[in-house]
Amino acid sequence: MPEAKLTPPGQKKPLWRRIAGHHLFLPLLCLIVVLLSNLIKTPDFFAITIQNGMLRGYVIDVVNRASELVILAVGMTLVTAASGGQDISVGAVMAVSAAVCCQMLSGGEVSVTTFSNPLILAVLAALLASALCGAFNGFLVAKMHIQPMVATLILYTAGRGIAQLVTNGQITYVRVDAYKMWGSALPGLLFPVPVFFAIAVVLIVSLVLKKTALGLYIESVGINGNASRLVGLNGTKIKWITYIICGILAGIAGFVSSARIYSADANNIGLNLEMDAILAVALGGNILGGGKFSLAGSVIGAYTIQALTTTLYAMNVSSDQLPVYKAVVVIIIVVLQSPTAQKLIATQRLHHAANRIARQTGGDNT
Repeated sequence: MPEAKLTPPGQKKPLWRRIAGHHLFLPLLCLIVVLLSNLIKTPDFFAITIQNGMLRGYVIDVVNRASELVILAVGMTLVTAASGGQDISVGAVMAVSAAVCCQMLSGGEVSVTTFSNPLILAVLAALLASALCGAFNGFLVAKMHIQPMVATLILYTAGRGIAQLVTNGQITYVRVDAYKMWGSALPGLLFPVPVFFAIAVVLIVSLVLKKTALGLYIESVGINGNASRLVGLNGTKIKWITYIICGILAGIAGFVSSARIYSADANNIGLNLEMDAILAVALGGNILGGGKFSLAGSVIGAYTIQALTTTLYAMNVSSDQLPVYKAVVVIIIVVLQSPTAQKLIATQRLHHAANRIARQTGGDNT
């Protein structure tokens, strides 16, 4: 960093400057600002109570409703870091996963009150279907070298149609308590079950990235694919793996979303969540062009998006107008991440650092 070169030897940066320089500072600041803004319309926004043995409140609702988005954001982060592009088909893959799961549980019926097949078998089939969707996207990107957003546009367009084919064009209902509980609550748990799904996904993926070299390989391929190939890394394989992981995580999110409404609604499950996932990755401080990434930042970004959605609803903004406000946030982030803006910010930091040291030097001389 230019500022580090101008720091006098032996002199530490002030604490506030070190905190402000942390890569998670801005994502956390955005989340706090959005949450605090809810106090304007809802003074008891942070109030939490216990009802029927489970925590209730606006904050708990934000954490609960963001679960699927957190799961998608983890997969989107890996895809973005490795390929320098985004997977815009994750919402449609969620619908495919939900359709396969509910269709197997219902045995082809429109509405059932008992399982036709074991739940574990239906879940595995749903995850297999979503993994195949991810593998298809990975093949187009890694092997055929198609731009990621163009490649995933295929399933973005056709995915919900595939889900409709699986369910014969109908909404399949699984009115079984053993299925509903995965989208609501389990006895003895203070938090809704989807929250634990999100926590488990974040922890497992983080452990895999830290205990293996996969995280380093993903960053290497994303930063410079040619250089990583010269040192022996198989960039094609690594990109393919990230898309398969992204597909599986979209399948998990689809299962959770389906369990919430105990049905497979191909038209609405995961609708517009792909844009929220991309925005969460960007809000987390990750560069959309690939390279270094932060899962923690993406998770914070996901909760920020859900908190923003809750805030806008509290301000009587209709669901049709929500994308407009989110688009404004995307524009601001993309502009700030552009090379021109980054160069301008670096120049300003260098200028301020030089002026500060000049003032300190002048004071010492006098």
